[in-house]
Amino acid sequence: MPTSTSGGEPHMPAAVSTVGLRKSYGDKVVLDGIDLRIPTGSVFALLGPNGAGKTTVVKILSTLISADGGQAQVAGHDLAEAPAGVRAAIGVTGQFSAVDGLITGEENMLLMADLHHLPKREGRRVAAELLERFDLVDAARKPAASYSGGMKRRLDIAMTLVGSPRIIFLDEPTTGLDPRSRHTMWQIIRELVTGGVTVFLTTQYLEEADELADRIAVLNNGKIVAEGTAEKLKRIVPGGHVQLRFTDPSAYRGAVVTLRDVTRDDEALALQIPSDGSQRALRSILDRMDSAGIEADELTVHTPDLDDVFFALTGSAGVPDQPKETVR
Repeated sequence: MPTSTSGGEPHMPAAVSTVGLRKSYGDKVVLDGIDLRIPTGSVFALLGPNGAGKTTVVKILSTLISADGGQAQVAGHDLAEAPAGVRAAIGVTGQFSAVDGLITGEENMLLMADLHHLPKREGRRVAAELLERFDLVDAARKPAASYSGGMKRRLDIAMTLVGSPRIIFLDEPTTGLDPRSRHTMWQIIRELVTGGVTVFLTTQYLEEADELADRIAVLNNGKIVAEGTAEKLKRIVPGGHVQLRFTDPSAYRGAVVTLRDVTRDDEALALQIPSDGSQRALRSILDRMDSAGIEADELTVHTPDLDDVFFALTGSAGVPDQPKETVR
């Protein structure tokens, strides 16, 4: 479940905001006017197929490359006017590990402390605390090249936290990890947000976005084609329905007569009624059943999952021309 209940509240202060962000490489338009607003203390997930521009967004917002147009603020600092302020407030973990495998985990941490100009004693204290927090104490004095993929990713994020960033950009942080390591990483991300950190996550794992994100945007061909909470995004594609099951054949027949636009399964005594999954739609179905004195033995609400949303928005010709759907 999402880590914060306030991720989509418009009155929350923005950790990251962009208006009309643009980037091209030659004739190739990578970002074509990106508008984002990410509240402080939330998890924001940016989804999109390979080449959609997700990493380009992260590189721009972390000052690694410059945009061709538009405006952006990160941690209250204008990206163009105060890049040093942005860099002081953020941490970045890329798709590929920044860990130096030739030195130990502890040495990687101390090197990062030196880069942040921490005094020697403070650097050792911070390194020791983070190694303990990320369950790396036993491996701290072993070469990082001997670490598993999950351990390297944990060390990666621990190194990112040495500077106490308020905003962390995680660019596909669980790529290549086994399911257990992915779930461990999810727990780490939840704990970061509980501690007040804002997380900007790019991922190709739709389950990951569903599990972690307060708000999700789908990027395709350089445009944000949909944005909203996971549950509300699932309602913008067709396929949702309410399923009713009966054990009493007479009740089933009565429901068939009372309810319209149903798909029948006479053998299973089950009905499917198209629905967007909203409370209003469900109440309408229940009111009609109550007025007819019909009671189902089982009621389930089925909504499309993020896979359906992703493929509907990115998998067919003409998708880039559709208007952005912002779901509040």
